[in-house]
Amino acid sequence: MCGIAGIVNFDGRGVERTQLDRMIASVRHRGPDECGVHTAKQAGLAHARLSIIDLAAGQQPMHNDHGSLSIVFNGEIFNHVELREELKRRGRRFRTQCDTEVILRLYEEEGESCVRRLNGQWAFAIWDNRQERLFLSRDRLGVRPLFYAVAGGAFVFGSEIKSIFLVPHVPSEIDPIALA
Repeated sequence: MCGIAGIVNFDGRGVERTQLDRMIASVRHRGPDECGVHTAKQAGLAHARLSIIDLAAGQQPMHNDHGSLSIVFNGEIFNHVELREELKRRGRRFRTQCDTEVILRLYEEEGESCVRRLNGQWAFAIWDNRQERLFLSRDRLGVRPLFYAVAGGAFVFGSEIKSIFLVPHVPSEIDPIALA
């Protein structure tokens, strides 16, 4: 199990790295092996890693070759080997053995519809730096948790709700209208 967190500011202002560090530190127990943070324009992604596949080269956030896409991922893609071989036949090259990179390469090929091809348990976020757009996905049954909030002019997400509550302006009380 790993932990992910992130922020996208709607007004284009940059995300403070210290805020991402606090968010991912709150879920460090989910990924005690290493942590990584990436900021780009108005977005920031953070990851706490539990090293299972490709212990040496699976650091996250992971980026595509051009640095235009960045991903943080929690989960396991059961058919990643088959998808990797298919993508290799299409000319894609891989730097790691991680299922994370398979998702990233599949997203490059198929966009948001890539999730239709995934068999597994996942929660991931892909930041597209060119389009300034976040794509967030969770497995069909919600085995891997993913919480989010819109508050204070930002979209905030994380593997656990406590990381979201660390962001100023995210209310921690129940909204009775939303609950109804």
